[in-house]
Amino acid sequence: MVDVGGRVVVDVGASVGDSPIYFILKGARRVYAVEPHPGAYREMLENIKLNNMQDRIVPINAALESKPGVARIPNVDIEGTIGTYHGSASDGIAEVPMVTLGQLISDYGIKPDVLKLDCQGCEFDVILNDYEHVRLFRELVLEVHGDEKELINKLSKDYKCTVYGISNRILHCKRQW
Repeated sequence: MVDVGGRVVVDVGASVGDSPIYFILKGARRVYAVEPHPGAYREMLENIKLNNMQDRIVPINAALESKPGVARIPNVDIEGTIGTYHGSASDGIAEVPMVTLGQLISDYGIKPDVLKLDCQGCEFDVILNDYEHVRLFRELVLEVHGDEKELINKLSKDYKCTVYGISNRILHCKRQW
């Protein structure tokens, strides 16, 4: 679907590192792997090391939002993170920083290229409330948790989007220059 060869990928919802490792194997130059869940983050660090990719994958233990702050991560095991959105946590096991795309770009000197969002709902907050930074990316791949029409409406100003899937909706959007 997306050609990451020679490109920089910001992977939000990197989980245990499977997608960042996949992107590197497919030729990505560098992957910034954002994962808020402490257990998944620890496993990601181990997987990056096991695959000898420490020089190409930058792990970041944070939650992506449109405004900085602190996220409380729900008390679930790693498998339970699949359906958990950190913004809704009322009984957390850990607090991690909430960062914005602007912060990531600035703090890590990222040249925006490909943005992958699989963050259990944060895609709505980030795209609708921090679009100025989203639109810096050439290509977007996101799993949508809800009705994608509002997102497509916003993104259609700058991107041509294709929707894949029936129950799990995947949006693939390419910037229109």
